[in-house]
Amino acid sequence: MGFDSPWDRQTNIMYNIGVIDKINYKGIELLEKNNNFSYEIITDLSKDNLLKKLPLFDGVTLRRGKLDEDLLKVATKLKVISRHGVGYDNVDVNYLKNNDIKLLVTNSSGSTSPAEHIMFSILSIYKGISMFDELVRSGNFQKAINLEINKNFELFNKEILIVGFGRIGKKLIKKCLGFDLKVKIFDPFVNKELIESLGGTKIDNLNEGLKNCDILSLSLPLNEKTKNLISLKEMKLMKKSSIIINASRGGIVNETDLDNALKNKIIFFAGIDVFEEEPPRKDNPLISNKRVLLSPHAATFTKECLENMSIETVSNIINFFEKKIDKSKFVSL
Repeated sequence: MGFDSPWDRQTNIMYNIGVIDKINYKGIELLEKNNNFSYEIITDLSKDNLLKKLPLFDGVTLRRGKLDEDLLKVATKLKVISRHGVGYDNVDVNYLKNNDIKLLVTNSSGSTSPAEHIMFSILSIYKGISMFDELVRSGNFQKAINLEINKNFELFNKEILIVGFGRIGKKLIKKCLGFDLKVKIFDPFVNKELIESLGGTKIDNLNEGLKNCDILSLSLPLNEKTKNLISLKEMKLMKKSSIIINASRGGIVNETDLDNALKNKIIFFAGIDVFEEEPPRKDNPLISNKRVLLSPHAATFTKECLENMSIETVSNIINFFEKKIDKSKFVSL
């Protein structure tokens, strides 16, 4: 079977599934092996195309793309959306709630790669990897050796503030402790005893944490309360040598304020994997800012993570229709 066409089987198909945006073939194999399901992979994510396709489906998996009220209104057969990830800011949850459409997330397979990506970003910034690579490639090897190294740092005994202590935060703390970082956690929904048992210290005041940290790492969803959580006001509380890592959701860090803070040396550097608008516009100020390490929402882009997420995404939708779904997969709307 090729992409963008339903799989035609001589069986009594019960459910037609829309796979919105390509996912790893390991997940698709689960649909192919189950005679209760047909599917179609949607690679054209334009609104016009989705308006035509969505009425066909009993359920959809959703990676990229946005399902707003206009699109959901035409999906009259739709019973469930299975997100390829844990964030769901690309779905109109109010419409789902009012129309009894269930929302599922992949909450057990996608935490190791993002935690590794965060550590990679910290190390790349602290060790000046991009700068050294550029110097060697441009024939300036000796210049690299003779540089006054005052912008590179050890991780030893530095303080990291992890904001949001879900699955990724719990993976990240282990890696941070391995580098002898002092780990502070800000998450009002996680108790002190759990954090301390994992080697961290719980703080109750975000602003105090910002004043003391060398590294700020954000691992939380985007919603009304977290939108622009880190703006210029918060950045001004931080050390001039501090760095910000955001591999969670664009919009949590105010991009214009971050650009200004970096240009005016209010903070030292940032690692940004997510943007408020994706892909970012060419005039996004962070694109040209040399004090930002950029990546294209790629924290989960490893072979293992994409395979496991695709399997979990499809398993969720199959288990939903076969009434075997784990309650932990549901988003409370």
